[in-house]
This record gives sequence, structure tokens and C-alpha cells, in this order.
Amino acid sequence: MPRYVALLRGVSPMNARMPALKACFEAAGFSDVRTLLSSGNVAFDARASSLPTLERRAEAAMQSGLGRNFVTIVRPQAVLQALVASEPFAAFELPPSSKPLVVFLRAPMEATLDLPMHRHDASILAFNGTEALCAYVPGPNASGFMGLLERSFGKTLTTRTLETVRKCAWA
Repeated sequence: MPRYVALLRGVSPMNARMPALKACFEAAGFSDVRTLLSSGNVAFDARASSLPTLERRAEAAMQSGLGRNFVTIVRPQAVLQALVASEPFAAFELPPSSKPLVVFLRAPMEATLDLPMHRHDASILAFNGTEALCAYVPGPNASGFMGLLERSFGKTLTTRTLETVRKCAWA
């Protein structure tokens, strides 16, 4: 049975307890469910299905079990493993203090962006239609980073550090 990872937007320990989130995914019929890092990452097994179908099942289960849902973006675990193995940030000279991020879009889109795009201490480095590679330097100028991402890609996205993607890829 294929393994998938659901990346939920806006989850924190303050708005969703991980045992309850796990129970929602189990109620949706997913198996071997694991939550990771208390920040909206859920690894699970499911029969092969379209990603939008898996996303809808997860969101319906969260609505039923939690009384709310979160934007859910599902990727096959093998896709995340391939992404990490490709060392996606190796081609970019990032400052040592920067945070490499992967932006996951819910649906593929065509974007005509002049990349790399820099704004203050944030950059959009590359985009393949479903994921963008970004980096930012934490500090006072990083606050506009989400706004830059949403203006570029819309609001049905979520971000993860490369280290979190690595952990999800082998969960």
C-alpha cells in the first residue's frame, strides 16, 4: 500500500492535538498513521488514489472529528524522498543563517515568475509547478515572506523547512 504525507497549513499544538489529528486520519480509513513534530505533518498508508481525493477525505475527517479542518496538501512519500535526495538547495549560495524552505502548492499552477526573486531577506529560488524552493534569513525583514509567497502562488500552500521535509520523507 502506498505511503503518503499530509502537510496541513496552520496546525500547531494550540489548535490541534496530535492524538486527535491521528484519530481523524484513522477514521478516514488511513492506516499506519503517524503525526510528526506537532506542526501538521501526518504520514499514512492508503490505497492508491488521486491526491485531491486523499486531501478531501482528510479534510472531511478533520471537520467531523475536530469541528474544523486545515488546508491539506498530500504528497506520496516517495516524492518527498526523491526531493530530499536531489539536494535541491545545493545549486544556490545561501547565507549560513538562512532557512531553506519548500513551499508545497495544493494544485499545480503555471507561474511566470522572474526567478530568483528576492525581497528583503527572503528569496524564491526555483519553482516546478507544484513546489517552490525558498529561503529566508530570520529577522525583522522576514515578516513579509508569507505575503510574498501568497501573492506569487495563492493561499492554498504550506511551507516546511528542508529538515522537516527530510523527517516526513522517511516517517
